[in-house]
Amino acid sequence: MVEAMSIPVTKTGKSKLEQVDFNHLGFGKYFSDHMLEADYVDGQWTNVNIRPYESLGFLPALSVLHYSQTIFEGQKAHKDENGNIHIFRPHENWKRMNRSAERLAMPAVPEEIFIDGMKQLVELDKAFIPSGYDESLYIRPFLFATEETLGVKESSSYKFLIITGPAGSYFSAPARIYVEEKYTRAAPGGTGFAKTGGNYAASLLSSAEAKKQGYDQVLWMDALEHKYVQEVGAMNIMFIIGDTLVTPDLTDGTILSGITRLSLLERFRDQGFKVEERKVSIDELIEAYKAGHLKEVFGCGTAATISHVKELKYKDFVMEFDVDSMTISAEMKKYLLDYKEHKHGDPYGWLESV
Repeated sequence: MVEAMSIPVTKTGKSKLEQVDFNHLGFGKYFSDHMLEADYVDGQWTNVNIRPYESLGFLPALSVLHYSQTIFEGQKAHKDENGNIHIFRPHENWKRMNRSAERLAMPAVPEEIFIDGMKQLVELDKAFIPSGYDESLYIRPFLFATEETLGVKESSSYKFLIITGPAGSYFSAPARIYVEEKYTRAAPGGTGFAKTGGNYAASLLSSAEAKKQGYDQVLWMDALEHKYVQEVGAMNIMFIIGDTLVTPDLTDGTILSGITRLSLLERFRDQGFKVEERKVSIDELIEAYKAGHLKEVFGCGTAATISHVKELKYKDFVMEFDVDSMTISAEMKKYLLDYKEHKHGDPYGWLESV
């Protein structure tokens, strides 16, 4: 295994920092100077290093291009008011990446490479961490198959990379959503719980069709009946019905176990809210809306933290929501954003200092 301080570093000859417009960051637009790299060959992790962010060379037979053995994670690093750097819950991302790896017949990434390597990389490129509210250094670890073969099988070699970049808020406005009834995101026994590129590729057509109809995203339903709620776009979904927070459970393996989802559930429970993880049908939501009990609807994920839903359409029935009245989720979003900047200390042990 590899200790963090033993990872060799090749520094860039020219920084890209001056190219970053910190007043208009967007998301996924800018990249930091360096990346972490490691290769899995002959059953061993090797070639662990940090080097300049640059192009990768590959041949057309690279197996990931044909059979999509690829997984990734997403997380954030923030600076507090004293300039100290904290990464939000990276061990949860590491564990989830290895659950994804197992499902796709890929090797587990060692903790020393994922966590310690990430911390060293973030420290090296700390100048790229923005200081604005709801801004962060976005961190993208990913693993993909590198064997050159057209045989349909698990690869014999893999490459693990971590890249980073300064990022602003992912969603700037509440979303209009319609319920997807034609396409399916995931089915029991599939890869819905894994953070693999194929899941996202399969969602793009539905997303594009939603935008053509004037909507921002779709609410995914179960594959068997198109009756039970799963995710909204690429986020977990939550509802406040009456005095209870309700969210789809993870039992069927069709929903991603989000780190933001996990954190919100812990915080809601700690604050004394009733929390239910269970099946949620669209009929239940419509009934609750008509009765005036469906108070708040919001997606949650690493990129957006919390994104409110202002409209939800199912067939010809449209549910409209007053986002300004969604004070509970708004307060929870502020709490998480402040927590990541160490404004609340670290009562839950969620922060990994760099």
